[in-house]
Amino acid sequence: MTSLLSLVVVAFFALLFCPGWCETYHHVFHVKEASYTRLCRTKKILTVNGQFPGPTLHAYRGDKLVVKVYNIAQENVTLHWHGVKQPRNPWSDGPESITQCAIQPGSSFIYTITFTDEEGTLWWHAHNDYTRATVHGAIVVYPRHGTSYPFPKPSGEVVIVLGEWWNKDVNAVLEKALETGGEPNASDSFTINGQPGDLYPCSKPGTFRMLVEHGKTYLLRMVNAAMDDGLFFSIADHLLTLVGSDGSYTKALTTDYILISPGETMDLLLNANQSPRNLYYMAARAFSYQPVNNIDNTTTTAIVQYKSHYTQRSTNPLLPTLPFYNDTEAASKFSFSIRSPAGMHWPINCPQRFDQRMIIAVAVNELECQLSGSCEGPNGTRLSSSLNNISFVNPPIDILEAYYKGINGVFGTSFPSRPLHYYNFTAEYQPLELLKPRLGTMVRVLEYGATVEIVFQGTSLVRAESHPMHLHGFSFYVVGWGFGNFNEEKDPLGYNLEDPPLKNTIGVPRNGWVAVRFTANNPGVWLLHCHLERHLIWGMATVLIVKDGEGPEAKLLPPPPHMPPC
Repeated sequence: MTSLLSLVVVAFFALLFCPGWCETYHHVFHVKEASYTRLCRTKKILTVNGQFPGPTLHAYRGDKLVVKVYNIAQENVTLHWHGVKQPRNPWSDGPESITQCAIQPGSSFIYTITFTDEEGTLWWHAHNDYTRATVHGAIVVYPRHGTSYPFPKPSGEVVIVLGEWWNKDVNAVLEKALETGGEPNASDSFTINGQPGDLYPCSKPGTFRMLVEHGKTYLLRMVNAAMDDGLFFSIADHLLTLVGSDGSYTKALTTDYILISPGETMDLLLNANQSPRNLYYMAARAFSYQPVNNIDNTTTTAIVQYKSHYTQRSTNPLLPTLPFYNDTEAASKFSFSIRSPAGMHWPINCPQRFDQRMIIAVAVNELECQLSGSCEGPNGTRLSSSLNNISFVNPPIDILEAYYKGINGVFGTSFPSRPLHYYNFTAEYQPLELLKPRLGTMVRVLEYGATVEIVFQGTSLVRAESHPMHLHGFSFYVVGWGFGNFNEEKDPLGYNLEDPPLKNTIGVPRNGWVAVRFTANNPGVWLLHCHLERHLIWGMATVLIVKDGEGPEAKLLPPPPHMPPC
């Protein structure tokens, strides 16, 4: 009877979300351990259906996916559908303690993934602890039937998932960091489609190879699933043309390298126009402002190989030149050159004015060590992080349940719309009293339909870094950026309101700021956080609650049956 009821409810949601022209696709995910060998070592990792990376999901614009997740592993898990807006349905958004409690071992849960205007490459990943290091995969959203890409149809499409690999168990890496209060150990390698590549020990036989034909063009659907590092990426002797990012199209941008932050996705055209006699490396390495001895400073590679009648090939593929690991100019030059198409067929809806501006200081912080001399953070402290000097604390039950049922005492609504203290955010030296954040579970409540501007202000507290900020439930327009401290009077004069890119994840430049705008037209509970996993775990997050609007299409949906219990 329970199974029959679940099927009836799923069918109801399918009819509710999916008009007559769209399709509903059903998938089954088994979260389980599987043995993988990398870097001369074999270990068990958490996977979906035994795959690393996990399975790629396919849909057309406006379709719906129903994914039943069985957790047959020994640890909790949740799944997030990164970049999918999930209209009025945060119940299937996935972040633990925010919209659901974890799917416990031996349990299952049905996610309903509803696509609206997303088109391009997105991805899915675990959203609890360090589990997403191996539990992730791509989502490909094709143009609606009867329509086409805003560029010539490529000869082929290839999914490229960039990731990280630890020789140790990833949750053991996390547990040690939480115990000591210091940085998590850097990964032992980066990966391309789960493989480290030729430059690592014991890795050459498994190196991913992309076969191309001379004169043809290929669409690379790229995901950065790395836990803690942006990545510079390039292909030797080939140019790349960016045509989409985060499930939205962009104006064509041709470049010899890209920077892709954790959480970002990109659609890139590769013209196979070089000599087929050679092999060419595609390569990626870290973009980071941590000290070089604290990061994975290695390079992952895959091989682009031309199909031809030649039998003799170079034994040494050509290696591209990548920017230096902390090259601010190279990072900013690429990231802030991206534009929306802004044409007749791809209009933009960027708010020209806003009802509310939030200025959010993004910071790494320090907390006092509970046991003197046992902590490995700066000056014997524990590392923390914050938004507007509040370090987010996960509540005992998820915020969505508490909000929907009116349960008091789970969260507060006083997340400030401005920093609690104004100071020279990007100064070389900062007063010690600014280093310690407040701890709390604070959210910001928005009226339905409000136009919102958020300015993310980077800071130099503890260490100035670039922070990839991700908002669930929405895409936003990136209207401005700069270095130094945001000036409310002068800086908005230079905003781009004509063709700003539409994103769901954007890197805040080191010692700089970035401004985004969106309309709060998706009622529900939506997480806003840094996509560097260590920063999220340390507390660099808050929640935006969008209230119901007037009509039935502007109201939060009721929960599905059998939400995972806390």
